Amino acid sequence: MRSGRVVVVLVVLAMLAGASTALAQPPTPPPPPNPSEQDLQNSRDAVARRAAEVARLTGRLAQLDAEADELQILLAEQREAANEARDVLDAAQAEAAAAAARAQAARAETEAAGKAIEAARRRLDEFVTSTYQLGIDLGPLGLLTSATGPEDFVDRARLTDAISRQQAAALDGLERARVEKANADSRARAAEEEAQARRVAAQEAKQAADAAVAQAQQAAAEQARRLAAVAAEQADVQRRLEAAETADAGLRSQRRRFEDWQRQQAEAEAARQRAAQQAAAARAAGRAATPAPAPRAGASAVQIVIDRAMSQLGVTYAWGGGTARGPSRGIRDGGYADLMGDYNKIGFDCSGLMLYAFAGVGVRLPRYSGNQHAFGRQVPLSQMRPGDMLGWARNGRSYHIALYIGGGKMIEAPYSGGHVRISPVRYSGGLLPTVSRVL
Repeated sequence: MRSGRVVVVLVVLAMLAGASTALAQPPTPPPPPNPSEQDLQNSRDAVARRAAEVARLTGRLAQLDAEADELQILLAEQREAANEARDVLDAAQAEAAAAAARAQAARAETEAAGKAIEAARRRLDEFVTSTYQLGIDLGPLGLLTSATGPEDFVDRARLTDAISRQQAAALDGLERARVEKANADSRARAAEEEAQARRVAAQEAKQAADAAVAQAQQAAAEQARRLAAVAAEQADVQRRLEAAETADAGLRSQRRRFEDWQRQQAEAEAARQRAAQQAAAARAAGRAATPAPAPRAGASAVQIVIDRAMSQLGVTYAWGGGTARGPSRGIRDGGYADLMGDYNKIGFDCSGLMLYAFAGVGVRLPRYSGNQHAFGRQVPLSQMRPGDMLGWARNGRSYHIALYIGGGKMIEAPYSGGHVRISPVRYSGGLLPTVSRVL
């Protein structure tokens, strides 16, 4: 677009040169003013200087645009790093809770074993007390001296045998209860040690997450300041560019024509996206009205995923927003997203939009964009097809993800201040060489 301005300036310069030559030829009396060669040269020099200034400022504006894009990528990298650290913290806390539950169960076993020992001791004490109170002598001499005859001796022998078996059973029960308690104590100690190890791991993960979030917040704040400075410089360059363009009527006219065309193109694209959103929403509503099991593969599953994503066209970007059920309130990132007020917006971020789209066919994606890209089968970028996920990464860390819908286009939730939109596939900025194929 801007390089065209230089072409227009050169065309205007040629027109001025041609016009000056015509003016230099004296017409039929009365003759018009005849500009000198110096006047003509000064005019040509002035137009050339304006053309050079337009070219220089256009190049600087393109450079600033590239710097702004780079800062957006850096912001996304830092936020996704904090997101990944939160995933690690959640997993460690869940493991600690499970270990604590096992420790609680082991303590319950120990208490049950202790109660069994007490019961066995009571039975043994009752046996000893009864034997003492009845004055029963269980030894051989007691049997001989207390028997009144042979039959009485046999009866007493049988009684003695029964009492001995009862005593042995009581002692055996006490011994088993002691063994069970020892085993339960061992299990309880092991579970307590495991729970403590899990708690330590969770604390370490929390410290790592806190450090990652603090680092991301500091970096995001610094990058937000840099982005604001670049935006201010960009605005200044734009003002100077417009001033240089306004100096020449031809360029000003060309600018107006271009802006009219640009506005018409934007309106046409917006109309196309509204139509696509309405059609996708209508198809999704039709499926909801006639519920059927969601296909997990094939063209119909891909169409459901694309329809669900496109039904959200125009929805506000909110960092941390989006679930399997739809848009949700964003969260704080301590930096640029906070400056844009994402925590007060209902919408999607890039990975939240993917969560919602694939939930329509029963696929539960992880939250972090890097894990989402790794979730599916890795297919070369040259073989991508509708329904595949495209990922971008810098320095080994994922910072963005989008859904390919065919025709060289994708649907994405781009950045804070934006909205869900259809865009041409961006092959710059660290596009990964593979796509993630889930369906």
